[in-house]
Amino acid sequence: MKYDQRIILKNGKEAWLRNGDLADGSAVYENFNLTHAETDFLLSYPDENSFDPDQEARFLEEKTKSLTEIEIIALVDGVVAGTAGIEAVGTKHKVRHRAEFGISVLKEYWGLGLGKALTEACIRCAREAGYIQLELNVVAGNERAISMYRDLGFEEFGRNPRGFHSRTSGFQELIYMLLKL
Repeated sequence: MKYDQRIILKNGKEAWLRNGDLADGSAVYENFNLTHAETDFLLSYPDENSFDPDQEARFLEEKTKSLTEIEIIALVDGVVAGTAGIEAVGTKHKVRHRAEFGISVLKEYWGLGLGKALTEACIRCAREAGYIQLELNVVAGNERAISMYRDLGFEEFGRNPRGFHSRTSGFQELIYMLLKL
């Protein structure tokens, strides 16, 4: 899928939301490692990154060529400040109406509207791809993200009290949310 949008953040800076491409592999790889080191709200730790920069570049290229999946990068002053994407839950008839959403934003860009803009971009792409349900998991302690998701229409449909087992804080409850598109 293709995506290209420029927005103005709350601090007055411009953010360019677009598809990642082969040339972005190293920068997105670095962004993954930074964002996953800055918070305990994401699925994995930097040492669990299963990609190297070349694999990341190929992943970005695949998502750009896909008709139903996307990975959007947000550039601010030439820096990858965040990434977000949608992936099919599966291709079987019973689940092909569903997509999963994931996002990460560098801490220095929290509270500027970048997360919301990336989420809204992925919602538009999910609709364009023909999905009728967008799903996500969020750590119950991530109150700012939960509030944003609710404001955008996501609804809670379940919880897993031991969804994550953090290296630093023990078990973390996961909230399962969905948006009917």
